[in-house]
Amino acid sequence: MTFGNISKKATVGKNTKIWNGAHIREGAVIGNNCIIGERVYIDSDVQIGSNCKIQNNSSIYRGTIIEDGVFIGPHVICTNDKVPRAVTSQGILKTIHDWTVGEITIKKGASLGAGTIVLPNVTIGSYAMVGAGSIVTKNVPAFALVYGNPAKVVGKVDKEGNITEKILK
Repeated sequence: MTFGNISKKATVGKNTKIWNGAHIREGAVIGNNCIIGERVYIDSDVQIGSNCKIQNNSSIYRGTIIEDGVFIGPHVICTNDKVPRAVTSQGILKTIHDWTVGEITIKKGASLGAGTIVLPNVTIGSYAMVGAGSIVTKNVPAFALVYGNPAKVVGKVDKEGNITEKILK
C-alpha cells in the first residue's frame, strides 16, 4: 500500500506501507516491512532500516540514519542544522550549500516518544527509550531511558522497553 508522494529516485523496500500525504525525497532509502505514517516527511538521503515504524506528522531531515526496528512516535523531528538562519550574513536566501548538515544516528530497536526533538550530531543507542516531548541534545547510551528538556538518563530498559533500573538524581 503506497499513497504518499515518493520520489522516483528514492528506494523503498518490500512490504513497506506508506500512508496518505507522506513525502519521501530523492536518495532516501527505506528498508523492508516498514510503516510510514500520514504526512511524514523523509528528506533527501535519509537512511531507514527494516521493520521501522514512523508515525504521523514526523519530519526526518537529511543526515539521519535510522537502523532496523526503530519506533518513531507522532510529531517527532530529527533536525540537521545547529545554527538555522533563512539568509546569509549578506541577506541572501540560504540554500543547502550554505550549511554543514549535522548527523543523527538512531540505533537498532530504539524508541522515540511523541513530540521528541533530536538535535544534530547525536546518536541514540540501541534499544534506548526517549520519553514523549523530550529534546535530545547529546548522545543517549544503549538501553537508557531518557526524558526532559534537555533529555537526561533516568533509568535503564530491556529490549521490550521494560524498566530494569531507575536512576534517581
